Amino acid sequence: MEKNTNIYPIFEQMLQRSDREQLLRQKSVMIWFTGLSGSGKSTLAIALERELYKRGFLTRILDGDNIRSGINNNLGFSEADRTENIRRIAEVSKLFVDCGIVTIAAFISPTRAIRHMAREIIGKDDFLEVYVSTPLEECEKRDVKGLYKKARKGEIRDFTGISAPFEAPLHPFLEIDTSCHSLEESVKILLEAIEAKIKFVP
Repeated sequence: MEKNTNIYPIFEQMLQRSDREQLLRQKSVMIWFTGLSGSGKSTLAIALERELYKRGFLTRILDGDNIRSGINNNLGFSEADRTENIRRIAEVSKLFVDCGIVTIAAFISPTRAIRHMAREIIGKDDFLEVYVSTPLEECEKRDVKGLYKKARKGEIRDFTGISAPFEAPLHPFLEIDTSCHSLEESVKILLEAIEAKIKFVP
C-alpha cells in the first residue's frame, strides 16, 4: 500500500502521556495475555481489572470476541486477517496506553511474529506479555464454547492448538498455568508482578 504523504500529525501540540499519568496518578502499561482458547486469558483479565479497580486504577480490557464483534467484524481467520486483527488491536491499545490507562488485552495471538508486531507498535517497554500456559488437554477439557469439539470434527479450520500451531513465548514477562493455580492465586501473582510498573512516582 502506498504511503500517504499528505498527512501531518500534530502529536507535539497535544497533551503528553506524562500529563495524563499525573492526572490519574498511575503509570500506564499494556498487559497482553496470550495462550490457547480456554486457557483462562479472559477470566484472568476480568479478575485483574476488578482488583485494580478496587485499588483505584483506571483500566480498559480489550478481548478477542468483543473486538471481533465490533471494530474487527470484517475480518476472518486467515493468516492475513489474523495479522490485521492484532495490528488494529495494537494500534488501539497504544492509544489507551498514551491516555495513561492500564490496558489489558486477552488474545490468542498464536505466533511470535504477531506478538512481536504488537510489541513494536505499542512499545517494547510498555508491553508486558503474560503467557497463560494452561496445557491443551486442560483447555480442551474445559471447552466452554464447544470450539475444540467442533475443531476435532473438522468443522472449524485453522483452529489454534488443533489444526493450527501456537508458538509459546520464549521470554514472557510472566507465565501462569491456570491448571496449577486458582484464580485468586493467579491474580495475586499478577498484581505482585505489575505493581511496580503501574505505581505512580511523582
